[in-house]
Amino acid sequence: MNRNSRFAPLLIAISIIVGIIIGTFFANRFSGNRLNIINTSSNKINDLLHIIDDQYVDTVNIADIVEQAMPRILAELDPHCSYISAEAAKTANDDLDGSFCGVGVQFTIKRDTVFITNIISGGPAERVGLMAGDRIVSVDDEPYVGKVVTNEETLHRLKGERNSKVKVGIVRRGEKEPLSFTITRGDIPIKSIDATYMLTDKLGYVRINKFGKTTYPELLISLAELEQENFKGLVIDLRGNTGGYLDCAIQLVNEFLPADKLIVYTEGRKAKRENYKSNGQGSYQKLPLIVLTDEGTASAAEIFSGAIQDNDRGIIVGRRSFGKGLVQKPMQFSDGSLIHLTVSRYYTPSGRCIQKPYVNGEDKEYEYDIANRYLHGEFFNEDSIRQTGDVYTTSIGRKVYGGGGIMPDYFVAEDTTLFTSYYQEVVQKGLVSQFCFEYTDNNRAKYANCTNADEVLKQLKRDHVIQQFINYCDTKGVKRRNNMILHSQQLIENVVHGLILYNLLDITEYLKFINKDDVTIQKAIQLFNDNLTTPTKPEDEQATDKKTAYATPHPALRVWLSA
Repeated sequence: MNRNSRFAPLLIAISIIVGIIIGTFFANRFSGNRLNIINTSSNKINDLLHIIDDQYVDTVNIADIVEQAMPRILAELDPHCSYISAEAAKTANDDLDGSFCGVGVQFTIKRDTVFITNIISGGPAERVGLMAGDRIVSVDDEPYVGKVVTNEETLHRLKGERNSKVKVGIVRRGEKEPLSFTITRGDIPIKSIDATYMLTDKLGYVRINKFGKTTYPELLISLAELEQENFKGLVIDLRGNTGGYLDCAIQLVNEFLPADKLIVYTEGRKAKRENYKSNGQGSYQKLPLIVLTDEGTASAAEIFSGAIQDNDRGIIVGRRSFGKGLVQKPMQFSDGSLIHLTVSRYYTPSGRCIQKPYVNGEDKEYEYDIANRYLHGEFFNEDSIRQTGDVYTTSIGRKVYGGGGIMPDYFVAEDTTLFTSYYQEVVQKGLVSQFCFEYTDNNRAKYANCTNADEVLKQLKRDHVIQQFINYCDTKGVKRRNNMILHSQQLIENVVHGLILYNLLDITEYLKFINKDDVTIQKAIQLFNDNLTTPTKPEDEQATDKKTAYATPHPALRVWLSA
């Protein structure tokens, strides 16, 4: 045998060992030993789970422990990192994707029964003859009433694969026996624009509730409708808009900016700076623009607002926005679950990050920030606003601030002048929504031929509905207090009439009714009429009336679930 061939295996083994040693040295030197730390920690967690599984006093489900631990681990990073289970992930993005697969009904649960509150136009339920006011009492020939009835379980039973079938048993007023319907599930559209109409003969209005995949084409349709009305200015209402897709916000802003204007940029530890600029193809680059914000305006809605403000393209009216400047990337696991991990921050054109302060792993203060703003008086007095971030300047030199949301150019305070302890009590006990639901449910036949808000309001007044509401509250333990009722009468009437309009018609009619007395809307109209929709350089600013306006808050809508 050749001598060299005898030593070949030994030489190969030595070479492999030397390679491992060198590789480990350089890995430790250039990565700061981070890989070893991660591996060690991972092994430690695995060892802990094995010990629990092997020696804990009771039998435990390790998979359940992992599911519960995942959100807690992510919570140590920032308030917006999150974990979504495989089951929840299936429907997590339905709202933003613009559609889901189901039967096409909106429902609420009262007295352990599913009440259909609205039928989605053009959906499967409408085609088979379901009606608002119907009660679902069985699903696929199994009784469905009692404690088993929950929002989650109802969604689970009614939603499903496209073209699959579900059989529902219905109890309907006027019918002696339950009715049976077999529904073929289909795609149900979810609109992100609640209302489009003219506030005045020149000023258009669009309310956007989220930034999803269909928002941009929806906006183009809305603008085309307003073109037919010959609008000369636009109010975009982003109050309560919690955001959505970054790309959608960029598309919308692009419609209003001239070419080569920075809209937003993102940057993170592992993510290089990425600039997003306008392409100059927008059709409304010079249209007077007013954006409405409040403490519920967040994320992508703040990107839109910040781009408009920093480019001095329009004015922001309302209250300080939420303050979310972190960008999450969805990452999916093999079992279908996913995490939303913060990978970068977004910055408005002036360079400000509007993320409000937070402490890693301690988000109680963060959760209560809106309540703290209210208690501190920020909703009522512009001087009470605490915004301690760095100072930046817009394209023409106006001062703007980072570190805590978008501060409006024109502040509108929340109006509590009509509040009384009587009004607060009936709201806190949920009597407004309960009464409006029961009144609507008991009187659908009476309003069957009403096609608009004016017809409904006339009938409500003929029925003395406000007096009925006060009597209803009396039976529920809230004593009649005539002086307080008189003081809050206009507010009570707006809330009750508004919710019944929403139940009987739709959110567009509701918004038209509520907006008539909305001081933020009135402030926007005044600014448009006074030609104050274009920001001016600080040295050119004239002495304009910036007296604080007071806005009556929109009464909270009942959240209908859709299936």
